[in-house]
This record gives sequence, C-alpha cells and structure tokens, in this order.
Amino acid sequence: MDIPTPWPSLDPSAVGALSSALQGQLFHPGEHGYDDARKVFNAMIDRRPALIVRPADAEDICRTVSFARTNHLPVSAKGGGHNVAGSAVIARGLMLDCSGMKKIRVDAERRVAVAGAGALLADLDRATQTGGLATPLGVVSVTGIAGLTLGGGIGWLNGKHGLACDNVLAANIVTSDGVLLTVSADEHADLFWAIRGGGGNFGVVTSFTYRLHPVGPVLAGGFLFPAERTREVLRFYPEFAASCPDELSMSASLGRDDSGRPVLGVGVCWSGEHRGADSALRPLRDLGPAVDIVAPTDYCELQSAHDAGFPRGQNHYWKSSFFTDFTDDAIDILLHFAAELPSPASSIGMQQMHGAAARVDTAATAFPHRRSQIELLILSQWADPAETERNVGWTRALFEALQPFAVSGVYVNDLGDEGEDRVKAAYGANYDRLSAAKAKYDPTNLFRSNQNIRPAP
Repeated sequence: MDIPTPWPSLDPSAVGALSSALQGQLFHPGEHGYDDARKVFNAMIDRRPALIVRPADAEDICRTVSFARTNHLPVSAKGGGHNVAGSAVIARGLMLDCSGMKKIRVDAERRVAVAGAGALLADLDRATQTGGLATPLGVVSVTGIAGLTLGGGIGWLNGKHGLACDNVLAANIVTSDGVLLTVSADEHADLFWAIRGGGGNFGVVTSFTYRLHPVGPVLAGGFLFPAERTREVLRFYPEFAASCPDELSMSASLGRDDSGRPVLGVGVCWSGEHRGADSALRPLRDLGPAVDIVAPTDYCELQSAHDAGFPRGQNHYWKSSFFTDFTDDAIDILLHFAAELPSPASSIGMQQMHGAAARVDTAATAFPHRRSQIELLILSQWADPAETERNVGWTRALFEALQPFAVSGVYVNDLGDEGEDRVKAAYGANYDRLSAAKAKYDPTNLFRSNQNIRPAP
C-alpha cells in the first residue's frame, strides 16, 4: 500500500550530484532498469519509489542515506526482495537496491564468513559448503540473507546451531546520519543487539560476519501420510517436534489431495551423525507414512528443494502465528479449511523451532520468541489477480478461527501489513528496548519501510 504523502519535489541539481558521486546506478521513474529494480517476488506489491539507487559499495549507501535525510525521503532497502509485505520497496521514498552487493569471503580455518547484504541464501551456502561449513539460514535459497537474518532466521539448522541472528558475530551498518558503523559484542553493543531480530529499523546493513559450523551431507527428505491418518499425525506432531533431538529439524505442510481430502507431509533434516537418525525418525515411521523418502542429501540441494514452490510473479498473502500444541478443536478447524483451499499452490506450513534456538535467553538478542513451538504459516499464493478476494478471505478466516488456540507473538519475517499491535507482538518483551535504540540511531524514523518500531520519546 502506498504511503499517503505527496510525490516529493526534488532539486534536479542535487539528484544529479548524487548520481555523479555514486559508483553504482541511480534510476528515475520511467527509466530503463527502474521497473526491474522495484520488482519483488510478491506480485501484489506495485509501489513506485521517487528514486532507486543500486549501490556498488558501502560508501554509495552512506552517500544515499545522507541525501535521503537531507531531502526528507524515507528509505527502504532491498536484498533478495522475498519479504511478503514488500518492505524492500517504498512508495515515493528512496529505495536502495542492494542486490548487487554479493561479495562473500570465507575463512574456513577460523570458521567465519563475511557476506554482502545483497547475497542470497544460495550464494552464502555455496561459498561455505566448499569447506564443508554452513551457518543457519532459512529454507528457500532465493531469500536474501539480510532480511532473513535481521528478523531472526528460522531454518533447517535451528535445533542444533540456533537462528541465523544467533550466529552473527558482527555487521557493518549505515545509520540514519549516513555513517558506517561496525557493530559487535564489543562495538556499539546496543545496536548489535537490536539488529539481531529487530529488522531493518536501525539502518542499512552492508555486510554480516557469520559463525560457521561443520555441515556435510545431511539426511533429508520427508514423509507423506495417507489422508485417513492426517488427524492422528496433527495430534502427534507438536509434542514430537518439541521433544526430538536437536539434530532433527522439521517442517510440516497441510494441503489436500486430488480428491479434496486434507493430507499432511513432514519434511525433515537430520544434521547429526547419520547412525543416530533411524531411532530419531522411528516415531514418525511408526505412524505409517504412505511415502518415506529420507536419504543423504547435499546441503545446498536441501536448501533449494523448496524454491520451485515460490515462483516469481505469483500473488502472495500470508498470516502467521505460534502454537505449542494443536487441540482437537484446532485440528477440526485446520482440516475444515484445508479441504477448502482456494488455490492448489497454497498450503498451511508448520515449521518447528526448538533446541538451541529455543534455549537462548529472551533478552540475549532482539528476537524474543525463545521456546519450543510451531510457527504456523498460512501461505496463500495464486496467479490470477481476479482470485485475490477469494484467497485473501480464506486466509483471514482461517487465521481468525485459529487465534483462540495460538500463543503470544508472531515471527516478524512472515508478518504482512497488519497494524501496530501485531508489530509489537513480533518484538514482544523487547519492544521498549528496541524503541530506545531506535530513538538513538534513527530518531526521525528515516527507516520506516519495515515492521516499524517507533522511536521512544
């Protein structure tokens, strides 16, 4: 949704001076490259920035942020552009398209990687896997590392190694005054804390330094259960997800088969010694899956396995909540709505968060939702814009029906444009501390194209 403000009046000479100073590119509306730069994966997002800058380096970002502050232009930043709310694109403001900043350096001996903020998960995974290493990221390889990490980062390694944000050792960030800061536990520690879960509220990150872990081929694949076992598996899944070994991470998906019956699949990744997987997976196999495909898998192959389910150009509308259990009444609702899925491309996802990610203290990072739980994501996507009302209506109705059974909080990376109360739920008990950091590093709320934290008075 466009920001309801007039189109800004910019001094052409000032814009020209910025363009001349950049090593990268500047695009005006209507110019070649402008429309390509403002596209994101969600076709429902069609915003038009006043200017788009594609920076070549951190200095370009410093110049651009200073220009935006002087000219009272709010700033957005695009890495991978895979955020459902389309936060990368700001209407009538200044958009930074950082997608070209993909430089990655891996120090295998120290188990550290430094990655530019425009890198995708696939870029970082490929670079680190050459040394048999990885850092926890998400589950779709075309996602940008920046947005994912800033919002927490739940993925296949969270049980054993924590979230993406838990493995950030340092970052370089341009704050609202146009200054590049290095943040870590020893430098600007308050800002370092805030960017690990507080989203893009505090500046434009130009690079991240990640801790790496030995990760070779994993045991991965999944189970598909017959329709007559769907209710039983839904009862079983939350408790099993909370009690299974750290090495096992899972993500279930509820859809419907060709006859319209709700069916459940459970994707798995075992990242420990392979000999331990059989006993860990035995409880799932005892439920009698119709399909059982778990095999040694290249880690990069696992990371890209879901990419085909997110083709560019689709319309997306998502709703997300956390659950620790599914009661019989909640399961009734899930089965009822799954049988009425309006689009075959949609699903109800249930990503597990547990183990190391759940044992971090709530206040240790800005990401506050530290408990074993299920992130239930109603992921609606469809191709025909004429079907928008039907798909959005189904998603909202399911979300509202499930709210009596949800627990507090919401995963900020899966949050759409849902209002201030939901934003506060995303940051939970850490909101006030984040608000104080916002007042220090972005007092005028220059960076507000996000799940926005208001600067404290």
